[in-house]
Order: sequence, then structure tokens, then C-alpha cells
Amino acid sequence: MLGLSSPAPAADGAACVLPLLQRLGWQVLETDADAPEVHGGEPCRRASLDDAHRHGDLRVHVPRAYGDARRADLYRGLLDDPATLCAYAFQLGDAARRAAARLQDNPGYRFSALQLGWIGFGLRGAEAQGWQRFRSFGRGYAPAGSNSAAIEAFYSGHVRSECGVGRQVAQLATQRELYGDAGFDREFAPGELSIGTFLTLHGTSSILLGANAGEFFADGKAVRTSRLGRQAFMGVPGFIEHVLDKRHLDDINNQAENFVITDVSAEAAAALARHGGFAHYDDLNRRLWELSRQMPGAGRRYFERLLYERDPRLRAALPPAQRPLLAQMDALLADPVYGGLMIYVHPKGIRPLGYHIARLLDRNPRTPYSIDLALHNLHTTLFRRWLQAQLRECAARTAYIDQRGGTWNWA
Repeated sequence: MLGLSSPAPAADGAACVLPLLQRLGWQVLETDADAPEVHGGEPCRRASLDDAHRHGDLRVHVPRAYGDARRADLYRGLLDDPATLCAYAFQLGDAARRAAARLQDNPGYRFSALQLGWIGFGLRGAEAQGWQRFRSFGRGYAPAGSNSAAIEAFYSGHVRSECGVGRQVAQLATQRELYGDAGFDREFAPGELSIGTFLTLHGTSSILLGANAGEFFADGKAVRTSRLGRQAFMGVPGFIEHVLDKRHLDDINNQAENFVITDVSAEAAAALARHGGFAHYDDLNRRLWELSRQMPGAGRRYFERLLYERDPRLRAALPPAQRPLLAQMDALLADPVYGGLMIYVHPKGIRPLGYHIARLLDRNPRTPYSIDLALHNLHTTLFRRWLQAQLRECAARTAYIDQRGGTWNWA
């Protein structure tokens, strides 16, 4: 299981649970057997919901003899099934990819160095772009009007922030994409969507790190997440951080990179499961750094061009004595996690992990970097809130249809 430690919400109406399960991908089949048969399978390991169905996942056989009450109890129980959480992860991953793509495609969303303030809304100011300040020096803002309009400022407005806020915005934008604008505006109070320094968020009602975050899932080295499968990574936040202390930093603005995971290839997921998470890759990062120290770079973006872009002219010009070192670095970076773990980092957009490891060899050549998942509540509190919201919406629609007469489909 991904960490559900309290019961899933009761339905506002029994009729609402089955449509939600079917929307998530559960296939409900009739059977002549006396008892139900539930086969959740392993959807977290699959590439897509269709792939899960091809493997027979997310299938429940319901006895024809079951009445409405017994069926309702069975369906409510499925909300707590670990496979339901994995089915939700497919939707979460799609939402994270949409959010990251929108943020990446906005040329007006740029990066500010830490000393210039965490968030800047330019000449138009914060209020004109849907935000209100509650802490000085750009350290804390909350939506001033609708929540969706506030996120839209980062999709299409002119904003500056460092990558920590970039991660927060990507996390909140994922929720916007998951709920849709109407649901996002309805289900969250403005203070729950606060952005700013991480310390600032702890003193707010933030759903990320504040009072309304609820139950966290802690898995820094991705040991449990790797065991569960690729979909368990979708939308999860994390960071790449310097290992040696700050005396070894040359570029303070690249001391860490905050990210949100947007995709994991099958090969990368298998490698993470085989190696038990990120600790193995911290060791590989250190070995890459040790090799880079024997290859003094020349010019801007040297290792980025050499290792990630694989610039043919740069490679051809490499002194013969350094070519065995390059071969070793290529072999290490050939691990599928470096090419198949896709992360969104502001302002670099969506790129594979290997890009960032190569880039950081240029920016801070005197320290290796480690990789961690951050505390998150995607699989706990936010999952339960999403279920509750879908059931409430269904109940409201059902009541409306009952009053008006007719039928409706939950698209």
C-alpha cells in the first residue's frame, strides 16, 4: 500500500461510489459465484490504464444475487483497495504532465536568484495577477481571487521565482489540473494554496507543508516508492542537493534543484526497484563527480555539452588520456534512471535526471549531489480529499437530476 492509514470517505450516496470506481478504471463484472472476487492487480507497475486492463488489473466480479446494500458495501471497500490509489495515480500523472508543460511553455515565468527575493510579480504587481502578499520580500503569497486565476499567472503571466517556489507552483498546478478550475476553486481555501519560502509555509494552512497538509508519506530515498512501481512516482516532489558543505559551492543559486516527477520509464522503474531506490544513484553521482575531477572542463556548460548533449566536436577534441574517463562516465549515465526519470525543474522545464547531474558538474564542480523525495501527501490526505470531492460532486449532481428528472453521465 502507498500509505493510507485511515478509512476512505463514506459516500454521500451509495450510487456515487460505483461511477467513481468506474471513472478510475475499475471494471465491474457479474458472476454466478456466491462470493465476490476482487483482482486489483499491480496497476502501479503498468504504463497506462489500458495497459493495466490488458494485464487484468482493476477487475471485480460481483455475484448477481447481491442486492443493493451488499453491492454498496463492496464498492465502498474498493475505495480502500491499494489498486484504487494506483488508478488515481494515472490521473495524477496526467495532471502533473499537463501542469509542468504549461509552466514550461510560459516564457514569462522566469528565475530569480535568492538574493533578489523568492517571488516577484513584475511591474503589474501581485494583485493584478491574482495574488496577495502576507509576508515581506516575496516570502509569502496567497490567492487574492479565484485559485485557478492565481495559478494562471504562472501559466501565462510575468512572474519570477527560484526553483523552490517553482516546485510548489507545479504541485499546486497539478491539483488544478486534477480537479479542473471549478473544483479547484471550490475545494480549496486561498490560504491552503500559499506559496513562499518553505519555512513560511509551515506557519500557514498550506496543503503542501502547513496545517492542512495532514498525513505525510516519508520516503526520502524512494525505497518504498520504488518497490511499488512507476506510477507511485507520479507528481511526487523531490530535490537534488549538494553533498559537501557550502564551502564547496561556487554557485549558491544552484546549491539544490527542486523538482516534481512527471514520468518514469519502465526501464527506469525496474532499475529503481532492483537497486532499492536512490541511494545507489547517490553512489553513482559521486563516482561521476570523482571522474569529472580528473577531467578539468574548458568553457561554459562543458559537462552538459559533453555528457548530455554529446557534442561530437567536443568529444572528438578530448585528449586521448581523458577518453577512458569519458567512457566510464558514459557507462554510468547509461543507467536507465538517468534517461528515464523525467522531472520538472523551474526554469529548466521537463528534462531527464541525467541532464541535471551533468549540468551540476559545471555549476558546482567541487561537490557531488544526492537525490531525495520530499515529504508529500499525494497518497494520503490529498488522495482522500480528492475522493471526497468527487463523491460530493456526484451527490450534488444526483440530487439536481432527481429534482429535474432525467439521467446524466459522469464524463
